[in-house]
Amino acid sequence: MSASEFWPGEHKVAPVTEEIDEAAVEDVVGAAVPEPSEDTEDFEEPGFDDPEEAEEDEDADDGGDEDADDEPAEEAEPLLRLAGHAPGDLTVPDHVAVLEGAPLGGRRGVGIVAARFNGDVTNRLLESALAELERAGVPNELVTVMAVPGAFELPLGAMALAKTRRYSAIVALGCVIRGETAHFDYVAGETASGLQLAALETGVPVAFGVLTVDTLEQAMARTDKGAEAVRTALEMADLFAHLRAQAKQSAG
Repeated sequence: MSASEFWPGEHKVAPVTEEIDEAAVEDVVGAAVPEPSEDTEDFEEPGFDDPEEAEEDEDADDGGDEDADDEPAEEAEPLLRLAGHAPGDLTVPDHVAVLEGAPLGGRRGVGIVAARFNGDVTNRLLESALAELERAGVPNELVTVMAVPGAFELPLGAMALAKTRRYSAIVALGCVIRGETAHFDYVAGETASGLQLAALETGVPVAFGVLTVDTLEQAMARTDKGAEAVRTALEMADLFAHLRAQAKQSAG
């Protein structure tokens, strides 16, 4: 393609041969950019403050912060999770018949099934239970202790004692401490459901005196649960005695 030929749509631009008049350029630029007027001299672009004024503003802000620091900040009180249970007792209206028992001993036979595993804890549970039976007036000859290997065997032992019909109530004692595996969940859960099944199938009260804890320290702090289980067993036995007496009276 020669210098005189162009693609369609292109335009030939003539080369600049004349010298540029610098004075004329200055006149054009000066006309495009007006000189600052009186109205525009005081104009300040937003976001670009005077450094001295900015420092004064910072000093003023610092003074306000110091005043705020002098006043102690009010912190919200943390919510505390209280240990234990809700206070109060069951209240039944006077016009409703109430059937309840009391943790009384007397001539009631009590069977205790105790796990040998975690023996240091179970021994203290057993001591607590036997002391409570003595306080309730249950003679030693009416108390039987059955030892089983561990907590998992407690339901079977409780079922066997209840089926003899020699005992008014059964107390299950043991301890399951959480470890690194799911073993704790299986043993604790099956022990609880098995003991409940023994009570439901035989009609003999079975008190749950099994500790299910995370640490040995927690277990040692709760060995009085043996006495609590005895009181529960005796109360349920007394309640069932009242229920049978009421049934006989109604039938007669």
